[in-house]
This record gives sequence, C-alpha cells and structure tokens, in this order.
Amino acid sequence: MMWWYGNGISGWGYALMIVSMVLFWVLVLFGVIALFRYLGRRDRSTATRPTPEEVVAERFARGDIDEQEYHQRLNTLRDQPRPFVEP
Repeated sequence: MMWWYGNGISGWGYALMIVSMVLFWVLVLFGVIALFRYLGRRDRSTATRPTPEEVVAERFARGDIDEQEYHQRLNTLRDQPRPFVEP
C-alpha cells in the first residue's frame, strides 16, 4: 500500500500553475508578434528607392523648386557619372 502526502496540489500549487500558464502564453504571443514584425521589416527594406531624377521631379511637382532650378538640377544629375551602389 502506498502512502500519499497531503491531498494533492495545495493553493500555492494552483497559483503557480496559473501564473506559469499565463507567462507561457504571453511569451508565445510575444514571439509571434516579434516574428511578424521582423518579417515585415525585412520586406520593407527591399523596396526600391526613388532615383535622384524622381526626387527632383517630385519636388518640382510639389512646387518646392521652380522650372529653372528643376532643369539645372536635372542637368547636373545627368552630367555627372553615378557611383555604383549595390542594392
């Protein structure tokens, strides 16, 4: 015959079980959110950047620069050789 100590789990056992279960699900939720944010950030970094000509055209369209300055900047960009930048 086996002798058992006590009547099973006490109040502290139940409290510890509840706290550990809540902590487990918080960690799982945090891991899923971190994974989605990481994957979303990586996709955003591969987006294409506007070319310098597109930036100047956008500034001209917004009215930040006038037509003379637009043509001057565009000619300056096209006359200079561009450095090679890896994507």
